[in-house]
Amino acid sequence: MSKRTAEGEDGNTPLKGGVRPEPMDIDHDKDMGDFEDEFEDEFESEDEIFEAGVDGRPDAEREAEEQAAGAMDVDNGTFIVGRNKLEAGQHLAPDLGTYEMLHNLSTPWPCLSFDIIRDGLGDNREKVYPATMYTVAGTQAESKREKENQLMIMKFSGLSRMQKDDEDSESDDDDDDEDSDPILESKSIPLTSTTNRIRSHQIPSQDPSQPPTTLTATMTESTNVFIHDVTPHLASFDNPGTIITPQQNKPLSTIRAHKSEGYAIDWSPLVPGGKLLTGDNDGLIYVTTRTDGGGWVTDTRAFQGHTSSVEEIQWSPQEVSVFASASSDGTVRVWDVRSKSRKPAITVKVSSTDVNVMSWSRLTTHLLATGADDGVWGVWDLRQWKGGEQKPSPIASFNYHKEQITSIEWHPTDDSMVAVAAGDHKVTLWDLSVELDDEESKDTAGVKDMPPQLLFEHISEHAKELHWHPQIPGTLVATGQEFSVFRPIPVVYGIHTK
Repeated sequence: MSKRTAEGEDGNTPLKGGVRPEPMDIDHDKDMGDFEDEFEDEFESEDEIFEAGVDGRPDAEREAEEQAAGAMDVDNGTFIVGRNKLEAGQHLAPDLGTYEMLHNLSTPWPCLSFDIIRDGLGDNREKVYPATMYTVAGTQAESKREKENQLMIMKFSGLSRMQKDDEDSESDDDDDDEDSDPILESKSIPLTSTTNRIRSHQIPSQDPSQPPTTLTATMTESTNVFIHDVTPHLASFDNPGTIITPQQNKPLSTIRAHKSEGYAIDWSPLVPGGKLLTGDNDGLIYVTTRTDGGGWVTDTRAFQGHTSSVEEIQWSPQEVSVFASASSDGTVRVWDVRSKSRKPAITVKVSSTDVNVMSWSRLTTHLLATGADDGVWGVWDLRQWKGGEQKPSPIASFNYHKEQITSIEWHPTDDSMVAVAAGDHKVTLWDLSVELDDEESKDTAGVKDMPPQLLFEHISEHAKELHWHPQIPGTLVATGQEFSVFRPIPVVYGIHTK
């Protein structure tokens, strides 16, 4: 708090808190005698009044005491999941005032993985309520009930925004749909194994009046990878009475190249017809391509280089032949599918523990984010990866989460924002455009080791995977014990214009 400057000698300087009061009505009778100032001994000069401050102490001394007290108050009153423990009978509840939308939806069995399907409802739908979205997911049934597993094609609708206390009650009555309960509709394809990871891909239609062909690739515990066409399943939601035939539930192709299960799978964003990478626990990576005739061919020559399981694969968003892989051997390796040797072009050790997840920025294509088993996630500048013995350092690294990182993803339209999920039941949103020096970044709002880049924290029990919705800015979906669909208030995430 800075001192308020003294007024000018003419007395016309405006006061900080408002307008200047009217002049006092003073009796100017010259015969009036002098009187004694009873405060004369207390203050010798006007300078002493300003120096003493409002409570008789120098302002600097009072400011230091207030800052120390304020930091202590914030630190004592802030509950941080993973650091503080709930007392008996206590339960965590979200601060609903920080959400514009928040819904939880349950499925018959928890889902380890899911993907969001682009739809024909338009882009930039952040002001459209109730919201609607389409997803695909694979279930994780109990060990003795594996045959109940399924590939789920889902429609979430009736996703209303949060009711605000200051909203006009009359306008709420006019739009009952905004207060409707969320609806989960689903179509299922039987699977006999848990889905480790699922990813979707859309083949553009030659007929503009027809929707794209939506494919899913499901990597299962059984070591098989199934490719399905779920286009009819999606269409059935908006065409009542549609019957899905047993033939439409059958996979278009089954990839049997892997001898162990895996979690790494990704469709190329630059090959419209469909090109798929899959990696397994033996450290092997295979590429499968859709032929012109609509068939699928898997190259049996595996990409080899990792010394442990492949946990994540990401195609380059810019170069059609390049991809990166992350492994429990602690490395990220960059490959070229044209390489006859099937060996990585670049290998970088990014963690002393398993590298679980990875996300390649589609806006700033030299940035790669990784998340590891020790709870650390970081951002790497691929222009610094030259190969050889040189070991680059991350351009940003955060050790906020206290359990393994389970999912990480760049914002689709803002290259400074990243969403992270971890085993400590938290989904966090980060703004990397916040740059502070080392001294300033030690704590935020008086809370020790709270990075200033941390924007928002959402509790999601057993959070396994998250995705930004590409057509509803600022909206995220996370899967764990159940599906969580949420959108923080705009002041949290912002809609930046770069």
